[in-house]
Amino acid sequence: MIDDRDDVAIAAITVAELRVGVQLANGRRREKRERFVAAVLEAVSIEPYDLDVAEAHADLLAHVRRTGAPRGAHDLIIAATARAQERQVVSSDKRAFDELPGVSIASGSG
Repeated sequence: MIDDRDDVAIAAITVAELRVGVQLANGRRREKRERFVAAVLEAVSIEPYDLDVAEAHADLLAHVRRTGAPRGAHDLIIAATARAQERQVVSSDKRAFDELPGVSIASGSG
Protein backbone atom coordinates (compact mmCIF):
# COMPACT_ATOMS: atom_id res chain seq x y z
CA MET A 1 0.00 0.00 0.00
CA ILE A 2 2.78 2.47 0.91
CA ASP A 3 6.21 2.34 -0.65
CA ASP A 4 9.44 4.30 -0.35
CA ARG A 5 8.46 6.77 -3.07
CA ASP A 6 5.29 7.91 -1.32
CA ASP A 7 5.16 11.29 0.42
CA VAL A 8 3.97 10.12 3.83
CA ALA A 9 2.81 12.50 6.54
CA ILE A 10 0.65 12.30 9.63
CA ALA A 11 -1.84 14.72 11.12
CA ALA A 12 -0.73 16.56 14.25
CA ILE A 13 -3.52 14.85 16.22
CA THR A 14 -1.92 11.51 15.38
CA VAL A 15 1.16 12.58 17.33
CA ALA A 16 -1.08 12.98 20.39
CA GLU A 17 -2.54 9.51 19.84
CA LEU A 18 0.94 8.00 19.55
CA ARG A 19 2.16 9.83 22.67
CA VAL A 20 -0.83 8.64 24.71
CA GLY A 21 0.08 5.09 23.76
CA VAL A 22 3.57 5.67 25.12
CA GLN A 23 2.33 7.27 28.33
CA LEU A 24 -0.11 4.45 29.06
CA ALA A 25 2.48 1.70 28.57
CA ASN A 26 4.79 0.36 31.26
CA GLY A 27 8.33 -0.99 31.43
CA ARG A 28 9.82 -2.48 28.29
CA ARG A 29 6.61 -1.96 26.37
CA ARG A 30 6.85 1.77 27.07
CA GLU A 31 10.49 1.87 25.95
CA LYS A 32 9.59 0.01 22.75
CA ARG A 33 6.73 2.41 22.03
CA GLU A 34 8.95 5.42 22.75
CA ARG A 35 11.48 4.17 20.21
CA PHE A 36 8.74 3.49 17.66
CA VAL A 37 7.21 6.96 18.04
CA ALA A 38 10.64 8.61 17.83
CA ALA A 39 11.35 6.70 14.61
CA VAL A 40 7.98 7.67 13.11
CA LEU A 41 8.44 11.34 13.97
CA GLU A 42 11.92 11.31 12.47
CA ALA A 43 10.74 9.63 9.27
CA VAL A 44 7.54 11.50 8.40
CA SER A 45 6.40 15.09 8.26
CA ILE A 46 3.64 16.39 10.50
CA GLU A 47 0.69 18.23 8.96
CA PRO A 48 -0.47 20.99 11.35
CA TYR A 49 -4.02 21.86 12.34
CA ASP A 50 -4.17 25.20 10.57
CA LEU A 51 -6.93 27.40 9.15
CA ASP A 52 -7.41 25.22 6.05
CA VAL A 53 -7.74 22.12 8.20
CA ALA A 54 -10.12 23.94 10.56
CA GLU A 55 -12.36 24.88 7.62
CA ALA A 56 -12.36 21.30 6.31
CA HIS A 57 -13.00 20.04 9.86
CA ALA A 58 -16.04 22.32 10.20
CA ASP A 59 -17.41 21.08 6.85
CA LEU A 60 -16.94 17.44 7.81
CA LEU A 61 -18.38 17.90 11.30
CA ALA A 62 -21.46 19.60 9.87
CA HIS A 63 -21.79 16.79 7.31
CA VAL A 64 -21.73 13.99 9.89
CA ARG A 65 -24.16 15.85 12.13
CA ARG A 66 -26.57 16.40 9.21
CA THR A 67 -26.36 12.79 8.07
CA GLY A 68 -26.53 11.28 11.55
CA ALA A 69 -23.34 9.31 10.95
CA PRO A 70 -21.09 10.37 13.85
CA ARG A 71 -17.35 9.79 13.70
CA GLY A 72 -14.60 9.93 16.27
CA ALA A 73 -13.29 13.43 16.93
CA HIS A 74 -9.71 12.48 16.07
CA ASP A 75 -10.80 10.63 12.94
CA LEU A 76 -12.55 13.76 11.69
CA ILE A 77 -9.42 15.83 12.30
CA ILE A 78 -7.33 13.28 10.42
CA ALA A 79 -9.84 13.33 7.55
CA ALA A 80 -9.92 17.13 7.55
CA THR A 81 -6.14 17.27 7.46
CA ALA A 82 -6.02 14.89 4.49
CA ARG A 83 -8.74 16.83 2.68
CA ALA A 84 -7.15 20.24 3.27
CA GLN A 85 -3.70 19.02 2.21
CA GLU A 86 -5.04 16.98 -0.74
CA ARG A 87 -3.69 13.74 0.69
CA GLN A 88 -5.14 10.26 1.01
CA VAL A 89 -6.06 8.69 4.31
CA VAL A 90 -4.36 5.37 4.97
CA SER A 91 -6.03 3.48 7.79
CA SER A 92 -6.98 -0.04 8.77
CA ASP A 93 -10.31 1.47 9.91
CA LYS A 94 -11.67 2.59 6.55
CA ARG A 95 -15.23 2.79 7.94
CA ALA A 96 -14.20 5.80 10.03
CA PHE A 97 -13.48 7.69 6.79
CA ASP A 98 -16.06 6.27 4.35
CA GLU A 99 -18.49 8.66 2.73
CA LEU A 100 -16.82 11.83 3.97
CA PRO A 101 -17.03 14.42 1.19
CA GLY A 102 -13.70 15.32 -0.36
CA VAL A 103 -11.80 12.70 1.64
CA SER A 104 -9.77 10.23 -0.39
CA ILE A 105 -9.07 6.84 1.15
CA ALA A 106 -6.15 4.79 -0.14
CA SER A 107 -7.23 1.54 -1.73
CA GLY A 108 -5.60 -1.77 -1.01
CA SER A 109 -5.59 -4.27 1.81
CA GLY A 110 -6.08 -3.40 5.44
